[in-house]
Amino acid sequence: MVEEVTFLPIIIVIAILICCRDMLSKMMKDQQSITRTKRNTEETVANNKKSFAISNESRNTEKRMKPNLKPSHGPAHGTSITNWEKFKDLIKDSGSDEKKIRNNNAHAKTFPRQRRNYNNVESTTSTPALTFSPITKSKVDITKNEAMNQLTKQVAMDCEMVGIGDGTENMLARVSLVNRYGVCIYDKYVKPREKVQDYRTPVSGIRPHDLHNGENFETVQKEVAEILHGRLLIGHALKHDTDVLFLSHPKRMIRDTSRYKQFRKVSKGNTPSLKRLAAELLGIDIQSGEHSSVEDARTAMQLYMLYKNQWETDIRTKR
Repeated sequence: MVEEVTFLPIIIVIAILICCRDMLSKMMKDQQSITRTKRNTEETVANNKKSFAISNESRNTEKRMKPNLKPSHGPAHGTSITNWEKFKDLIKDSGSDEKKIRNNNAHAKTFPRQRRNYNNVESTTSTPALTFSPITKSKVDITKNEAMNQLTKQVAMDCEMVGIGDGTENMLARVSLVNRYGVCIYDKYVKPREKVQDYRTPVSGIRPHDLHNGENFETVQKEVAEILHGRLLIGHALKHDTDVLFLSHPKRMIRDTSRYKQFRKVSKGNTPSLKRLAAELLGIDIQSGEHSSVEDARTAMQLYMLYKNQWETDIRTKR
């Protein structure tokens, strides 16, 4: 009993020393952790300052290397500029000769449906030997380029009309078609099926002898239908043209310059006239006197070809 009492204080002291050792060890670990955290924070702050300094130096260097470009306030004295400069960034230029358009509607229904080859259809009016290519906007001799006289996958159409009934109703008097190069591939006057009340000569350019020597409506209708079959139809306000021809064409195969959203920006969202589009986007003057269906069709084709890439992209993305 005496021995047990003698060793009890020693055991207690040993237990206290062990506890103190554990506490001291924990305090040392905590202190080391705090020191390590502080060191990491200081290193992070130093790295951030260094990165910020490098970034500023890089930006300053870039600014020094940039040329001092002054904004242009117009052409120099004595030079001329058209509204093309104002609108050329409206939509992307098609650039060089583009890939062929896929014919997604090879069996599209058009009236009449019989197929014929009209590659060699002769025009009743002569085509100028020099015209402006819609792709290059430079003069080319179309009479010496056989490829440019072919019937292409893109065809532009325009019609001239006369007044019947009370003079306000339309009847087909002339129809013209051009290929993608602006070369006239079809141009015929049409014999009247009803009494003409107004030839509208100052605008249409149609005179009585033109219609007297014209082709029968049924023949013209069939020939035009055959040419348009399976092809991309380009024109301005095409509904009026197809209505007087009593023809229809698949909507996805029509490119109407009066309805294209980007072109409507020229007239602030309203329907633009072909004359205005030609002046603003092409820098040319048309319809200054009697209208020419060949000239109007050629202008519509030139507008389409110059802006084709963006137009087709807009259709694919359904803008």
